[in-house]
Amino acid sequence: MSIMPDTWIREMALTERMIEPFTEAQKREGVISYGLSSYGYDARVADEFRIFTDVDSAIVDPKHFSPHSFVTRRGDITIPPNSFALAHTVERFRIPRDVLVVCLGKSTYARCGIIVNVTPLEPEWEGQVTIEISNTTPLPARIYANEGICQFLFFKGASPCEVSYADRAGKYMHQSGVVTPRL
Repeated sequence: MSIMPDTWIREMALTERMIEPFTEAQKREGVISYGLSSYGYDARVADEFRIFTDVDSAIVDPKHFSPHSFVTRRGDITIPPNSFALAHTVERFRIPRDVLVVCLGKSTYARCGIIVNVTPLEPEWEGQVTIEISNTTPLPARIYANEGICQFLFFKGASPCEVSYADRAGKYMHQSGVVTPRL
């Protein structure tokens, strides 16, 4: 597998609509950066968040997930200490059949104890990406909507995969907005 450079990412975004909306150069002034970088794409977090709360004393159970575990907020948010929020990217992704995408958190947030987690984007997956944002600190943590949150790295395989996410009819295909666990 090879990591793909800015020229390939730009071409795929413009000709194959791999990333929409697409920002061709990093935007930095007054914001946490987003847009095309040397070997990746820095995505923005949208302004819709689901913040974990213990108001109803719910149990976090991935097989029987209760949406009552979250409160929904819009705009910039504050994540309580030792808690997390779910959000989604502004951008919509369409992953080629011979590409796997890995996501890493931005250093600006990581240096503040804020960890971003996204599972790999599999070949032929499409949609807005659900992002888990963890506040590992004992203090409230601010997250800025419509600014950079994570970087996606594109790895091209030696050949297309035999079975893609689309072929399997994956349960998170074409997701839009914040999507909670499904069975």
